[in-house]
Amino acid sequence: MARQPSIGSRKRPMRGLSLAVLFAVTFGFVLFQTAPRFADALNPIRTTTSDQLAARSGSGWISQLSGRVARDERVSELEAEVRDLARWRAAAISMAERLETYEEILNMQGEPPARGVTARIVSETGGPFAETLLANAGRSQGVEDGFIAINDAGLVGRVIQLGERSARILKVSDFNSRVPVLGEASGIRGIMYGGREGWGLITDRPEADAFLPGERILTSGEGGVFPRGLLAGLAERRGGDWRVRFAMLNGQGGFVRLVPPASIPKPEDVPVIEDESIEDESIEEEAEATTVAQNASGARLAGQ
Repeated sequence: MARQPSIGSRKRPMRGLSLAVLFAVTFGFVLFQTAPRFADALNPIRTTTSDQLAARSGSGWISQLSGRVARDERVSELEAEVRDLARWRAAAISMAERLETYEEILNMQGEPPARGVTARIVSETGGPFAETLLANAGRSQGVEDGFIAINDAGLVGRVIQLGERSARILKVSDFNSRVPVLGEASGIRGIMYGGREGWGLITDRPEADAFLPGERILTSGEGGVFPRGLLAGLAERRGGDWRVRFAMLNGQGGFVRLVPPASIPKPEDVPVIEDESIEDESIEEEAEATTVAQNASGARLAGQ
């Protein structure tokens, strides 16, 4: 008698066929993923799906533990800051062009061409009575006694001793330093004394008004030692006195720029010298014009 196939033997071919179909589908999907054209077509779908998943799980505890939430917030802040800076940059360019146009219309005289030399700080002396710098530029490089030392942040000091290839700079933080200053916003004038721990003292204020907290303190140019407009620091009220936080502390301490003070000679020092030849030509022109007028009047009288 023939033997009937069991139910298990009937399922084995179907199971093998299912595995073969699944393997074929998986292999086809892998080939589909590796094909460049199909990958480009699936990119929008992948991006949309990942964005939706990130939006749903953005505030989850997994994102918080991994720091993704903080990174996303920081990226958003930086993007907003970049947009603000772009607007300020456009406004600054517009204002600069407008200012240049106004100066051209008014025939405004600009600042004299900048001169000076950049030197490296080779040593620094700090003590209870003196704070000086030694720079590796001297008379051979065009430096003269009284040159002003500045860095990329503000006023550093002035040259008090000069050598052939070196110069000694008295810092504004030295106790013996005296700098005439004024407030950029308030216009209040005074004398800035050197001080320790990065703070100067403003005294000898002729005006009764006070400085504005946090305003920039600039050199006033009085006395002709320091040029006008150099940044000395920021004003702050401390213990009943007005102090200045030195701006030079925010700059690079390895280099200084040594520039001459912008001194404008007085008119009596350089008087106008008139050219005698031009004066003689003007006298001859006036005499000739007088002669022509006399001849014309004589001709009119003769005709009458």
